[in-house]
Amino acid sequence: MSSVPGNRRLSAVLIADIAGYTKLVEQDTDGTVAAWTSAREGVIDPEIGNRAGRIVKYTGDGFLAEFPNVQDAVECAIAMQAGLADSPLDFRMGVNLGDIVDDGRDIHGEGVNIAARIEALAEPGGISISGMVFDSVRNRIEMTFEDFGEHEVKHVSAPVRVYRLAGPGSATPVLEAESRSHVETDKPSVAVLPFDNMSRDSDHEYFADGITEEIITALSKFSQMRVIARNSTFAYKGQARDLRQVAEELGVRYILEGSVRSGGSRLRITAQLIDAKDGSHIWAERFDRTVDDIFDIQDEITKETVAALQVKLTHGEEAAVWARGTNDIEAWQLGVHAYELFARLNTTDYLEARALSEKAIARDPNYAFAWAVQGLTFWHEARLGGKNQTARLKRAEECAERANELDPDSSMGIALNVHLAGMMGRLSESLAIARRGLELYPGSADIRVFLAFALTRNGLYSEAVDHCRTAISLNPFFPHWYRNTLARGLMAQDQFEEALSLYEQSVSEGSNSIAVQLSMAYIFNETNREDESRKIVSDIARNAPNLRLEHVSEALMLKESKMGQRVTDSLRKAGFPE
Repeated sequence: MSSVPGNRRLSAVLIADIAGYTKLVEQDTDGTVAAWTSAREGVIDPEIGNRAGRIVKYTGDGFLAEFPNVQDAVECAIAMQAGLADSPLDFRMGVNLGDIVDDGRDIHGEGVNIAARIEALAEPGGISISGMVFDSVRNRIEMTFEDFGEHEVKHVSAPVRVYRLAGPGSATPVLEAESRSHVETDKPSVAVLPFDNMSRDSDHEYFADGITEEIITALSKFSQMRVIARNSTFAYKGQARDLRQVAEELGVRYILEGSVRSGGSRLRITAQLIDAKDGSHIWAERFDRTVDDIFDIQDEITKETVAALQVKLTHGEEAAVWARGTNDIEAWQLGVHAYELFARLNTTDYLEARALSEKAIARDPNYAFAWAVQGLTFWHEARLGGKNQTARLKRAEECAERANELDPDSSMGIALNVHLAGMMGRLSESLAIARRGLELYPGSADIRVFLAFALTRNGLYSEAVDHCRTAISLNPFFPHWYRNTLARGLMAQDQFEEALSLYEQSVSEGSNSIAVQLSMAYIFNETNREDESRKIVSDIARNAPNLRLEHVSEALMLKESKMGQRVTDSLRKAGFPE
């Protein structure tokens, strides 16, 4: 491996340290040093050497290593953790793929900075990897990868997605027992797994994902079906799948899976519906068409699934399911990609989502979905506050009006209008929109949580909690905002213990937002743990110096509600700045 001074290259970087090393040395200096020496000589050096890696340097309690490829780096980390299982020392390891600069004595650069941040997020005895590493090894290494969300890295402009290696097998969905108790077993239950992109061009990944999402959305319109949400099924993207195990984890009987291969104007899509109870194929089909036929193929797959499961449709459902958003393939792809970026809800991707939605609208000015996504980006920016908040809200409203004119039944338009009406204090309107959304999309987990937002703003906390629990049953690998919405409804009913437990789970998974901190400060203050409440208030004041008491209710999406006033009054007592 080259180590020419000043050499810049793309490289796989592995960083490791010993958890609690300082305390271990204080307790037993000689024993700790001996264990560290044994780990280096018996496991670390041999394993790195076996995989063509090199130790760049040892630190007092860890090391930095470089590998010629990502797979070797990850496999080496796995082998080292296995070899160190009996050591009294617990190592944390992080692997990243990125640009480095080699000065002949050390390596530097963004690739190393990110690896260090990822390593710090690993659990003792565990391994964390970056999103780039995950994309490279997910189909090559038989391990379960747990999505640990996006994290900020010092001196790196965009957040970095992190995954944790959980060992062979599958991760247990959060709140699994609770979510299973709300499964509606009297309806056919189906999970649509991400269709595999069989094309060489990675840009076609969004094409395959878009097909999957369109089918999920169509099936969720049927009141007589139970359809697992996208977030949960996409947790299996790129993994070798035991369909019976997937069905058990998601609480469904039927699995719909497929693949997409495209070349030029030609398109081949395969799809099969499987009864996971015995592994039998209910139906399978291959579609050899042109790209222009993509929407007809999606409709045919949906119809075949519904017919196979003997689901009876109302006239309204049948009309709604076959409604078409756009006939422009490129506009559709841009819209799908835009929403994928917006859904990350971070400080950068929503701007790219806006740019893509604008391109989709330029292709098809009558594409309601794209207008709604663009409106959501302006709504999200308005939530962040700042001097342009009023202008951003106005743009969001203009997008919402246009989306409504084009398609008043668009699920994305409904989401935008629920949030806008609530943010602007039109609480009854927000609730009415959300209830109508659930009528149109009875199987949509996201719509149920949007309804829970509106119910909580209107003081209907018990109903909000029920809808959240049902949504979790439809989306076992749910995003953090499901949990936080459930916790908010429980908090409003003074069910502080369960609410606090949910918020603590969010924090442990890296979702320590201002809203979570405010909620925890309120719970601590209401349960006579004033010192802990004041500490959080102090942390918020330091990290968000412009946030004032008047902003608290909106930060919690409780503006104009009685609950919002309760939280504000409580945090005033805790010393929150006026």
